[in-house]
Amino acid sequence: MRFNLPNALTWMRIVMIPLFVGVYYFPPTWLTLPQQNLVATVIFTAAALTDLLDGYLARKLNQVSAFGAFLDPVADKLMVAAALIVLVDLHRLYAVIAVIIIGREIAISALREWMAHLGAAKSVAVSMIGKIKTVAQMVAIPMLLYHNAIGAFRPQQWGTGLILLAAVLTLWSMFYYLKMAVPTVIKHG
Repeated sequence: MRFNLPNALTWMRIVMIPLFVGVYYFPPTWLTLPQQNLVATVIFTAAALTDLLDGYLARKLNQVSAFGAFLDPVADKLMVAAALIVLVDLHRLYAVIAVIIIGREIAISALREWMAHLGAAKSVAVSMIGKIKTVAQMVAIPMLLYHNAIGAFRPQQWGTGLILLAAVLTLWSMFYYLKMAVPTVIKHG
């Protein structure tokens, strides 16, 4: 693996995960809960933005690599899973929603790996439903992390609505990917 900026950004996202989670374990004398919420929101948002940036730079600088294509979604899934677990721990998200989203990510990642092994990776390529699901959860999670009202705006209420939408789209996209894989599954049973 040759070092390049897009891969460095992806690695940075992975390194940010313990810091993001650790913010909530700082002593209360270091940061109050609202300050922890703000710092965690900033870290998560920065990680989400580096996800957009690393893909853009990989294409723009012609530094797309097989390792980067592998590592990028792993970093995304790790960051989202960590955030969902933190939100469950903070009682801001029902565990069933976290299980649906994390479980789908594991199942679809395994399906994609198996389909790639069979040479049929394109049949489970990212769909528009999956992209909308990702946007919904990437907007919802910072709102749920921030939690505190901003004037009349209630991030917790909006975040809850968006994460519920993301959970529905998660199930919808999972069934979509499974449906796309059925012919190959039947063929290679």
